[in-house]
Amino acid sequence: MSFLVANLPVTPVWVKKEYLYDLEIEDNKLKGEGELVEGTWVTVKSKPGRALLFETLLLEYGALYDKLPLSAFVWKEDYDKEKQLPLEMLELWDAFSYWITVIQKDALVGLPCKYQSKDKQFYKGSYYLTIDSCHPEPNILDTGYSELQQEHKSFNIIKLDNGQFAAQPNNRIKWYEQSLIPSETKTPDFNVCTKDYSVETGDKWSLGDNTKYFYKTKEELEQKNET
Repeated sequence: MSFLVANLPVTPVWVKKEYLYDLEIEDNKLKGEGELVEGTWVTVKSKPGRALLFETLLLEYGALYDKLPLSAFVWKEDYDKEKQLPLEMLELWDAFSYWITVIQKDALVGLPCKYQSKDKQFYKGSYYLTIDSCHPEPNILDTGYSELQQEHKSFNIIKLDNGQFAAQPNNRIKWYEQSLIPSETKTPDFNVCTKDYSVETGDKWSLGDNTKYFYKTKEELEQKNET
């Protein structure tokens, strides 16, 4: 589990140049608008209450540029300029914690999917990786939401057909797997998981008063004595 910053797999990207000028206005338009700079993702940064931020190696400059949101990037140079989405439609939630992990779920890599955005429209793409968070240290006051069952969310990074990246939780995404998922799927009506499950409940299976290496429960001992 990484604090604040986590490594990303080598990911070729194109950076919208206006973000490299901090969205500065020049001659009544965004400076650098419409231009792209080739780069490679290096790390992702997670700050509670802020959008995920990405650090990028800009190849033609030999420079590292930090703290850009998903809306600054496209994964292909010939992206659809007429169908670009704003940041709030690409990423549903701000980050939940300073502690994050990055994982590529093998069963989903490259899998086609679509997600429902805030405008109630679906946008298609394919799965790339997941950024998840937690609160790792019990001696540090937990003021976030990452450990609350009903509030915890994953950030599934999707490479959209329009060339952008999106970061969406599980409950916003519908997946398509030709060998497993039927062409017509049901609409889930499930509830959010709010329960913390544990197997160490009650005293029926208590073994704290038994010092044997291969211990037996009271019920097992009583059953043995009866026989």
